[in-house]
Amino acid sequence: MELRHLRSFAALAEERHFGRAAERLHIAQPALSQQIKQLEREFGVELVSRTTRRVELTEAGQRFAEHARAVLGSVERAATDMSMVAAGQAGRVSVGFIGTATYDLLPQATREVRRLLPDVRLELHGELLSPALLDGLLDGTYDLVVLRPDGLIRTEIDVRVLRSERLIAVLPDWHDLADRERIDLSELAADPFVMHFSGHRSSVHEHVLAACAAAGFRPASIMEVGETATLVVFVAAGLGVALVPEAVRSLDLEGVAYVLLTDAPTIDLAIATRSGESSPAVRQVADIVIRSSESGRG
Repeated sequence: MELRHLRSFAALAEERHFGRAAERLHIAQPALSQQIKQLEREFGVELVSRTTRRVELTEAGQRFAEHARAVLGSVERAATDMSMVAAGQAGRVSVGFIGTATYDLLPQATREVRRLLPDVRLELHGELLSPALLDGLLDGTYDLVVLRPDGLIRTEIDVRVLRSERLIAVLPDWHDLADRERIDLSELAADPFVMHFSGHRSSVHEHVLAACAAAGFRPASIMEVGETATLVVFVAAGLGVALVPEAVRSLDLEGVAYVLLTDAPTIDLAIATRSGESSPAVRQVADIVIRSSESGRG
């Protein structure tokens, strides 16, 4: 039994006439009759009752017509699904975001993917650090990642810078400088700092230390945390001050003030995929992330 047998029987079951069914299938009537006889021989049961004017389905024929329609429907859905996969309109894409991109770029890009690619299943992972995202991209955990590209030159991955973000200060709302529109970083020299993990586990950590050094000091006291949201919560609790990319302002948490810096240093945000990525869905989602970043920057 082949798909052509199923299509032929389904057409005959609907038309109840060999001539009309053959014309619909664009085959000769004897060929159609031969296909139906082949099915009957294979099943060992009569499927149709033939008369000179009309074809009637036997009980077995009625049951087989249901099976034929179900199989053909499944085949049609499979073909449609494969076409969508080939066009990048269906599939599964796992995306990882660093903490700071979790608050603005992740929701914006996700909304666009759901609007434009409703049949693509996104697996989202936020509040991660760049080294962990790179490892996950290389081992296949993630299909694309948004991370800090500092010194990231690897033949196994393709990297595109999305935007350059300036660092801003996060202060407890009761801090003496909290009501200022802009401050010099050197004015925070005496404050304890809350920072992301050191030891090359977070690129932001090194950027903050470099910014402080350029301002003429090194924080005397540093508390390290893994997640950006936790960092801001600790600032709200009065445990110190922090420097974060400006996108963190999207995390509108009570108890903190975001203050601009004079001559603010910047830090790049990038998207990375494995080199030669073959999945159309991954490429489609990457394009949406890029466009979402550009619109957010505007």
